[in-house]
Amino acid sequence: MTIRVLIADDQALVRSGFRMILEARDDLEVVGDASDGAHAIRLVEQARPDVVLMDVRMPGLDGVEATARLTGRPGAPRVIILTTYDLDEALYAALRAGASGFLLKDVRPADLVEAIRVVARGDALLAPSATRRLLDRFAATDVTPPAMPGALEQLTEREREVLMLLARGAANAEIAERLVVTEATVKTHVSSILRKLGVRDRVQALVLAYDLGLVRPRPPS
Repeated sequence: MTIRVLIADDQALVRSGFRMILEARDDLEVVGDASDGAHAIRLVEQARPDVVLMDVRMPGLDGVEATARLTGRPGAPRVIILTTYDLDEALYAALRAGASGFLLKDVRPADLVEAIRVVARGDALLAPSATRRLLDRFAATDVTPPAMPGALEQLTEREREVLMLLARGAANAEIAERLVVTEATVKTHVSSILRKLGVRDRVQALVLAYDLGLVRPRPPS
């Protein structure tokens, strides 16, 4: 299956560099590139990409707002945020807006390609612990939106345990060892959690766990 990719970045050199890398792969097709968020949204409507590489900071409509507008639509593409620094308030906002993960702009070509493939399969891009570090950094100063009423009540006691461990950065194997179950059982629980909470991947489940107060940010060191 060919993965359709849209590149959104205000720097022409970044767009052309990524395009060269992606078009060298048989399973990837670049269906367009945009210089700002508004242009990216228009191109998404026309080209129907599977994955959008979205610069977090662009003039006009930035990557945060563009991500929020895109991920709220039916059949929305997956969004990978591009950033220069991994501790960036705008990056945190983009993850909460629905991005499936992030990449630093100096990413190695092979890692860029693999990240697109991972996200296109429906998985979260980055290790949960990396996202958790961002949340720990910014959650204390962020204005948390109202929690979804009754969200946690939909989960079984075991699913809550899994969600808490997931939000603390544990991988499936670590969760399985902690709860003395198989990895297959953990995967089943994670799938059920995502479905019940109405989120698309582990990153969004982690963000929601913070919003619901299930996990709290670490105190400043």
